[in-house]
Amino acid sequence: MTAVQSTPRELLLNRIQKDIPITARPYRVLAEEVGLTEQEALAILREVKAEGVLRQVSAIFDTRTLGYQSSLVAAVYPADQLDAGAELVNQHPGVSHNYRRNHDFNLWYTIAVPPESDLEQHVQRLHELSGAQLTRLMPTLHLFKIGVEFDMTGKEAWNAKAAPQYTSAQRNIGYAVSELDRRFVLEFQKDLPITEEPYADACAALGLSIEEVAAHAEKMKAAGALRRVSAVFRHQSAGFTFNAMGVWAVPQDQVQEVGQAMAGFKAVSHCYLRPTYPEWPYTIFTMVHGRSKEEAFGKIEAIEREVAQGVPYAILYSTKEYKKIRLEFYKPEFYEWEARELGVHA
Repeated sequence: MTAVQSTPRELLLNRIQKDIPITARPYRVLAEEVGLTEQEALAILREVKAEGVLRQVSAIFDTRTLGYQSSLVAAVYPADQLDAGAELVNQHPGVSHNYRRNHDFNLWYTIAVPPESDLEQHVQRLHELSGAQLTRLMPTLHLFKIGVEFDMTGKEAWNAKAAPQYTSAQRNIGYAVSELDRRFVLEFQKDLPITEEPYADACAALGLSIEEVAAHAEKMKAAGALRRVSAVFRHQSAGFTFNAMGVWAVPQDQVQEVGQAMAGFKAVSHCYLRPTYPEWPYTIFTMVHGRSKEEAFGKIEAIEREVAQGVPYAILYSTKEYKKIRLEFYKPEFYEWEARELGVHA
């Protein structure tokens, strides 16, 4: 039977999740790759943006390389106090994701703070403010993979493999952030316009030519500070309405081998080694997304069959999304929260 070919539209939507080149006319480059004209590609992307499927086109930076401290946090709340607790957590400008999940640890959020701030102090204050019964920091001990790519064709096998886009090997802890780096971040974390020359405003703000901006971007990539410029889709609007976090009690002497194998599954968008606690035995976290619960669970089960047979695991999934934004660096609101809640003054 002849395989169904992907359309240029599907190929374009897959392609812009990988990287968008920093050149004067990037969409013309991508359009030619998938058999479209520049204007056809722009029309598709504008349509997808208007539909709410395409959330943002911007640079993705590495928090650790930029000196930020970040962590996943798991917390326990009484069921009747969870929504109120989540709302208080959401008020922290460094909290980018916040979900209710089907577990005794019923609130899961991510938080990042700049180099001069104390991450544990911030989390402890959120614990107190929000009325949590128990809060556990679950920072990344090793990054096996991060890189969300949704298969917009619907044709990929659940166990398809792909090399990880970004791993711990590309991080550069101790990197000295320059003033130009900081200005670059402020411009490129903005939602770039879907126009023939999307980088024009950023170049003007930086006072640099597109060639100079591209050269500096390459330096930041080589340092691990910049991962890529790419499109980010809204999971639900793109049809991926269900996410599943597979957590695995892989023995410590096997975490490197098993973690790397799990990261090789294209369906896995995030794969981390995290700390354990008496009430939390799981070492490796894998995140997948699906168009249905069956698809998401099927992807986790494919991992279990191929690389984790006999490893105790659990599947946690979101039952409510409280907050989901892109982390913005150097926000004044962060320092205002810190001064108000922690008495820290710049």
